[in-house]
Amino acid sequence: MNTYEIINLLDYDIEELQILDEVINYTLKSEKVNDAILNVIIVDNKRIREINKKFRNIDRETDVISFAFEDNQNIELPVRMLGEIYISIDKAKEQAINYGHSLIREIAFLTVHGLLHLLGYDHMNKEDENIMFSRQEMILNELQITR
Repeated sequence: MNTYEIINLLDYDIEELQILDEVINYTLKSEKVNDAILNVIIVDNKRIREINKKFRNIDRETDVISFAFEDNQNIELPVRMLGEIYISIDKAKEQAINYGHSLIREIAFLTVHGLLHLLGYDHMNKEDENIMFSRQEMILNELQITR
């Protein structure tokens, strides 16, 4: 059984976060992942900028940052400690407007993108980018969360 927590570090509720249960569960199922643990943490631009500067030495806001715990894991555990996904709600709102789709779609996209990173996908070269991006679009389309 997969275990996850959605943590909203902001001082207000975000109705659109309700979609995340379905998105996380479907992504893990489609990737055939069982017995995994992860967190999705919702922050603002100020906090994600601090995280980006501290851990990536990039002093600017970004939309999503994933910390994959398995990248440095050398031991076999009964569960997969996948890691944490940080999503800037400010960037998500801005990008939803810029791309002309809903905040639900943007939050779902960022969650799938971050979760695929935790599962080892990357987009450092064109071939890997094509694989990862087609996978995330397939998942979102199957969930009927389209642009």
